Amino acid sequence: MLRPNMASPRKIIHLDLDAFYCAVEEQRDPALRGKPFAVGGRPDERGVVASCSYAARARGVRSAMPMSRALRLCPDLLIIGGHYSLYSTASQKVMAKLREITPLVEQLSIDEAFLDVTARAEPVEALARALQATINTDPGLPCSLGVASNKLVAKIASDYGKGLHNGDGPPNAITVIEPGTEAAFLAPLGVRALWGVGPKTEERLRATGILTIGELAAAPEADLTRLFGKHGADMARRARGIDDAPIITEREAKSLSQEITFSRDVRDEDLLRAQVREHSQRVAEMLQQRGLTAATIRLKLRWPDFTTLTRQTTLTQPTDDPALIAELGWQLMEKVWLPGKAVRLLGIGVAGLGEQPRQMGLWTREE
Repeated sequence: MLRPNMASPRKIIHLDLDAFYCAVEEQRDPALRGKPFAVGGRPDERGVVASCSYAARARGVRSAMPMSRALRLCPDLLIIGGHYSLYSTASQKVMAKLREITPLVEQLSIDEAFLDVTARAEPVEALARALQATINTDPGLPCSLGVASNKLVAKIASDYGKGLHNGDGPPNAITVIEPGTEAAFLAPLGVRALWGVGPKTEERLRATGILTIGELAAAPEADLTRLFGKHGADMARRARGIDDAPIITEREAKSLSQEITFSRDVRDEDLLRAQVREHSQRVAEMLQQRGLTAATIRLKLRWPDFTTLTRQTTLTQPTDDPALIAELGWQLMEKVWLPGKAVRLLGIGVAGLGEQPRQMGLWTREE
């Protein structure tokens, strides 16, 4: 394969499998197609929605929503307990297809990845359409793609394409942003579409009259730095569509994680416990897909005032077991979270990765 010509714009594709868990469930049981259903825990167990079909989304159901609320919005919602081994197998098939195109694949989660196809001679849009057709056919899953000259814009492009969809089926969208048009594409979007802009930052930007990415790009960088420190300078660059972050392949990855920023602060212990379990399951799947185990379990929390903290514990024997990861994650949570305290962001991660024997230790030590 030819080496990229670094004088030319990079060609980056972001692939996102549409309602992945639900798409796999529809393969398992075709009778589910077109029906409102959700994958997740039971409402009587304070379960949360891990994924939901587009028919359910049309009724207001969303991921990370308490299942009890989902049922109030959609009383005929079908609840599927989840078949995680099937999801893991399907994800492995997709990632193998991506690596047939380029070795420069960065898997973000079980259903999302970046590809750097700069070294390929074909036009990037043609590559994206061929890739989508391949995934649609084998393993037969819908997917949306964003194409751009960097990871930031490619990710926002795929989100944008998915956001234009309002039907009962998957979007299966492709959004291409030509080199040189990044800033123009971003300009009319709300600032929340930009990496690093959460609800609190959005609130502070709104107070200064900045509502769109274009307005953020036009703001004096010195003012943003004064208001937000280094984060302000980073936002100014991203608002102009500038991002030189490289693709990080599996071999380079030193940690894996899953996190969620809640649309509203969460205080409910059962919901937080369920989210820890869900994150732990997804992290364990990522480990298993790579044939890895982890020696360190990490918790990340962000309070409503944007204070962020991390805690971790290290195992005597590495693991890829979701139940153990969840148990230790919650133990870390109990050390820093008081019942009733509002949580803005919650994440579970692992580090100390290696191809180690898949054994569970009985003891851990705190760091």
